[in-house]
Amino acid sequence: MTKEQIDQLIDMNCDKISPEYVPAIRERLADADEGIAQAAFASCKGEILMMVMAGFFGCYGVDRFMLGEVGLGVAKLLTCGGCGIWAMIDSFTAPARTRKYNSEKILSQL
Repeated sequence: MTKEQIDQLIDMNCDKISPEYVPAIRERLADADEGIAQAAFASCKGEILMMVMAGFFGCYGVDRFMLGEVGLGVAKLLTCGGCGIWAMIDSFTAPARTRKYNSEKILSQL
């Protein structure tokens, strides 16, 4: 991909990835095919969706299951979201966890 294409792709998706992962993503995008790069960014999860899931279904660990954290999802399910405390904390930390998950997933697909 060209530098302009990489810049455009990252600018369009900057709200879905963590800033500390941007240099590594740029490096991998330079060697990637445009179709593969588009597919990698298309599979990103939205922050708003994860906040809603953590807020409404946090006691059941749904937000953790969606981010591939099965062990923590089961623990959250068995403790009913840490008596609601863990679920409430997760509803505030969901955007950062989602951006990190998206960044790591993009890197693994490229």
